[in-house]
Amino acid sequence: MELTGTVIALLPEVTGQGKNGMWRKQEFILEIPSQYPKKVCISLWGDKIDQADLQVNDSVTASIDVESREYNSRWYTEVKAWKVDKSGGPASAGNSPLPPVTTFSEEDSDDLPF
Repeated sequence: MELTGTVIALLPEVTGQGKNGMWRKQEFILEIPSQYPKKVCISLWGDKIDQADLQVNDSVTASIDVESREYNSRWYTEVKAWKVDKSGGPASAGNSPLPPVTTFSEEDSDDLPF
């Protein structure tokens, strides 16, 4: 599954020690544009934090997995990104070339079909 939007917040990196060694996790908030914009908290694990190199206001497409787990009769859902692609951002979106300018002279004005 993929989500495309703008990074509106980066949460602090969290580290810990598990049975398989040290782990790192950083969550970010992605705002998905629509008539009613949605915000999704997505987590990055380990080396993917450095690979993504996210900043606030980055436009990104996140390839995600959604997983739910039960703990003490409660269910917890996590959205994990396994790939994050930056998509240029708002500054590059407006750099498309302008269409050519058409000029008319008085001789051309009689050639109109109406």
